[in-house]
Amino acid sequence: MDLKQLYQDIILEHGKSPRNFGKCDKYTHQAKGYNPLCGDKVQIYLKLNNKEKVEDLTFEGSGCAISMASTSIMTELVKGKSLEIAKKIILDFLNMIKNTKEIKTKELNDDQKTIIMSLSGVKQYPMRVKCATLAWHTLTSAIEKNKEEVNTEKVE
Repeated sequence: MDLKQLYQDIILEHGKSPRNFGKCDKYTHQAKGYNPLCGDKVQIYLKLNNKEKVEDLTFEGSGCAISMASTSIMTELVKGKSLEIAKKIILDFLNMIKNTKEIKTKELNDDQKTIIMSLSGVKQYPMRVKCATLAWHTLTSAIEKNKEEVNTEKVE
C-alpha cells in the first residue's frame, strides 16, 4: 500500500467512525467553531485536571469527512498530554497544513505522526484547509476560554 492510500484510509476511517464523539462529563473548557464555506460545525469539550493535563477531550458536530476526521485525530493525539504539549502539537499541525511538509514535534511517536500527516494532502485544496483546521482553531479557543464562536473565515 502506498502512502497516499494509507492516508486516505486513515481519513475515511476517522470520518466514518470518529473517536471521542459526544460531550464528556465535567468539562472545564468548551468552544464552538463554524466553517461557513463547507457547513462544518464543531463543539469542543475539554477537561483539564488540576495539573493542566488534558484528562478528556471530546466533540460534537457535523461536517465533511475531512473535518470530522481531523477532529477525531486531534482528540486522540491531544488527550492525555499536558496543556503545554497539546499547544505545541496544535501549532505544529497548523504550521504543517499551511507551511511545512511534515510534523516536526518530538511529542508524537512515529505512528501518531503518520496519522496526523494523513491530513497533509489537504494543502493541495485550499478550500479544504479550513475543513481540516476548524477543530484545531476551536480547541485553541477553548484553551483560551474565548467565548466567541470560531469562524474559519476570520482565522488565518
